[in-house]
Amino acid sequence: MLDNGKIFLYWGFIDLSEKKLDRRKRYTRKVLKESLITLLAEKPISSITVKEICEMADINRSTFYTHYSDHYDLLSKIEEEITADMNKYLSSYSFTLEEESVQMTQKLIEYISKNKFMFQTLLNKNGDPTFEKRLMNIAQRFMMNNWRGVTHLDEVNSRYLSTFVVSGAINVIKDWIENDMDYSPIEMAVMINNFTNYGLSNFD
Repeated sequence: MLDNGKIFLYWGFIDLSEKKLDRRKRYTRKVLKESLITLLAEKPISSITVKEICEMADINRSTFYTHYSDHYDLLSKIEEEITADMNKYLSSYSFTLEEESVQMTQKLIEYISKNKFMFQTLLNKNGDPTFEKRLMNIAQRFMMNNWRGVTHLDEVNSRYLSTFVVSGAINVIKDWIENDMDYSPIEMAVMINNFTNYGLSNFD
């Protein structure tokens, strides 16, 4: 049986649509997701089998297939739920001004910090590269929307600049996670925004 204590704290934000399901179905999906995340922390999705997931979750395979077509489908659903929640989360903040940008970055990093194991697993070498791309697309879209009317960049230059900024920020956050979050969220938010706004000139 899966030891839920390790991951339960990281699963509070997942899939609001599951509120419509009965208690047994919610439990089944929760333990299957937790089992896959636990296995992904150790090896890539290509090396994981439905049988392993079911054994860890103490769920039979026929029950698994009533919810998901295979383990790739399960992973895709996990990623969709996380990115949908992050999309909703970011939509509640405005970060046009520099001060607001720092605050938004801090809240995003706090969100990641609270779900450390989940993000550490999905962004590690065993994770699905499309998850990182999903995160980049969300952040890039919000950044470009909030730059509109504020900068003099055209759409093409704005897109390339946001790609540069977001990819750098995500890789800094990945490094921060791997270093056991050695700085506080506000320290990381200020650091990332300093890198973005001032680059190397901030260290002259």
